[in-house]
Amino acid sequence: MTALYILLGIIIFFFISLIINNYIQRKRGNTQERETPEPLFKLPKIQEEECCGKYETCEKDSLIAAFATKAEYFDDEELDRFANRPSDTYTAEEVDEFREIFYTVLDEEKPRWIRSLSMRQIAVPDEMRDEVLMIVSDLRAAKTGKWKN
Repeated sequence: MTALYILLGIIIFFFISLIINNYIQRKRGNTQERETPEPLFKLPKIQEEECCGKYETCEKDSLIAAFATKAEYFDDEELDRFANRPSDTYTAEEVDEFREIFYTVLDEEKPRWIRSLSMRQIAVPDEMRDEVLMIVSDLRAAKTGKWKN
């Protein structure tokens, strides 16, 4: 019981000290609040209708998840030779190589494959960009049930 009184006394002491310190700071004119620093990078705002938090799709495919995990490989280590290469410099054979891998990846893994390429600094060829975006957005819409046949 004595330990409880001591603990309660310590808590009350710190609470009173906080109030007194706050009062002294206001008396001195220190009422300026701290500013939060700008973030190093800005994430695009996700529309609420696209990500409601009920489905794992949003968490799995979000940009935040990309910063929290390592790059994942889908038996595509040969694509690492294209790292840091502009997307408009691929030859037709190289584009076909990307296309072949894209269509062999399972549908539910396609968004993760694209994110993996991005994390590995590999740009999707310009010739495939629209095709990839259309398929991935259709897959996401089908997962969330917003896509109707």
